[in-house]
Amino acid sequence: MSEEEINKIEEAEDIEQEEETRPSDAESRETRPSDAESEKTRRGDAMLKEDVGDAEEPMEKAEESEEDELELGEDLSEERKEREEKRGKKREKGKAEAVVNIYTSFNNTLVHVTDMSGKTLSKVTGGMVTKHGRLKANPTIAMFIAKRVSEQLKELGVENLYFRIRAKTRNPAPGPGANSIIKSLSREGFKILNILDTTRFPRGGPKKKGGRRGRRP
Repeated sequence: MSEEEINKIEEAEDIEQEEETRPSDAESRETRPSDAESEKTRRGDAMLKEDVGDAEEPMEKAEESEEDELELGEDLSEERKEREEKRGKKREKGKAEAVVNIYTSFNNTLVHVTDMSGKTLSKVTGGMVTKHGRLKANPTIAMFIAKRVSEQLKELGVENLYFRIRAKTRNPAPGPGANSIIKSLSREGFKILNILDTTRFPRGGPKKKGGRRGRRP
C-alpha cells in the first residue's frame, strides 16, 4: 500500500471517531434547557435577590435603631447626671437652713435649733450661760446664748434661719431676750428668712383662776 492510501484510511477512522463522540440532535435538544425553564430560573433568581434585599433592609434598620437607642441612652444618662447634680445642690441648700425655736418668759430664755426635718442641731438655755437665776431672762444673757448658738451653727455650715418665737401662754408679748437673740444672730452674718410668733392662746378652755371677782391686790 502506498502512503496516500494509508493517509486516507486514517482520515476516515478519525471522522468515524468524531461522529461517535458528537451527541445526536435529539440528545442535544433534551440536554438544552427550554426557553420557559430559563425564564423560570431567571425569575427565581430575581425573587431570591428581592428576598435578600428585603432581609437586608430590616437588618440595616435594626442596626440604625440600635445606634439610635445607644445615643438616646447616653443622652438620658447625661440628663440623669445633671438632675442628680441639681438635686445634690438643692440638698446642700436645704442643709444650710435651720429653724430657731425661741421660748422666752420673764424667768428664762431657751433656744432650740433644728434642721428642716426637726432634728436637733443645737440647744442652749439661760442656765447654761449664767449661774444666777435672776439673770436667765436678761437680754445680755440672751446675747451670750446667741453667740454659743452661732458658733455651733457655723461649724455645721448653716447660713439661713427661720425664727419661731413663743412666749408664755396668753402673754401678748414675748420676754426680753427674744429681740436681742435675733439681733445678735443677724450681726453674726446669718440670713433671716422668716420670723413667726407661735405663742399659744386658748380658745375658751378651762376657767381662769382668781374666782368670780378676779385677782385682787
